[in-house]
Amino acid sequence: MSSTRSLSFSSGVVWAILVVTTLISLYPLYGMYVTALTPTFDTVKTPPDIIPIHASIENFQRLFLKARDYPLWFSNSLIITVSITVFHVFFDTLAGYAFAKKQFPGRDVLFAILLATLMIPPQVTLVPLYIVTRNLGLLNNPLAVILPGTARVLGIFLMRQYIRTLPNELEEAARIDGASEIGIFRHVILPLCAPAMAALAIFTFVFYWNDFIWPLIVLQRSPNFTLPVGVASLQGEFGTDYGVIFAGAALAALPIVLFFFVFQRYFMEGVRLGALKG
Repeated sequence: MSSTRSLSFSSGVVWAILVVTTLISLYPLYGMYVTALTPTFDTVKTPPDIIPIHASIENFQRLFLKARDYPLWFSNSLIITVSITVFHVFFDTLAGYAFAKKQFPGRDVLFAILLATLMIPPQVTLVPLYIVTRNLGLLNNPLAVILPGTARVLGIFLMRQYIRTLPNELEEAARIDGASEIGIFRHVILPLCAPAMAALAIFTFVFYWNDFIWPLIVLQRSPNFTLPVGVASLQGEFGTDYGVIFAGAALAALPIVLFFFVFQRYFMEGVRLGALKG
């Protein structure tokens, strides 16, 4: 009886900690939407409103009046992020398959070199990457953001580790049936990698939707801005309209929230399978 009570008490403590942690984690997101719905006069008052008593869509109306390029920013972000996500998942899975299942000279050395590049701070590569982009004439072009993001070492590592857990017998059976290497990759490897690919797609989509530094450097005209760069440009030199900025940020965060809720089942399945097979 005492062990049952102890177990119930322990479960209650764990649930209490999880609830508190969840509330703390979600409060910034909640606060952003509350501020976006709060009239400008009340956005900077202390203490801030926990519940938007005087909620209105005034800030969103002024956002589209002040930032007439906002629809372009949204479409730019969508095109760039979706393109990078598709390329990212495909090329990372292809490279991960090669490193996991194929034997070729220098495979392990090349993979070690790839992993070593993770120790290089991304800020170090900004100047040479900008010079290459400028010499190719891609400034103020979505390709300047898309091309450098077509593959990442972290995605290759994730897919390689996952594909290594797949039994070799499946490939051998496909070869016996006459399948080509492309057919094996398309009909055997890709379907089995769906959970890991979904997790990678979510991480990639979230990362590049929120990416700020590189688009800020290579996209220099307002019609070419992505959402993070465009929303940041709303800050004035001598004053800041927090209501408009938070309204822009709230709309920018909405696709990320919806994207996670739509694909959370695949994301959790990928994390679970990766942990069990790791």
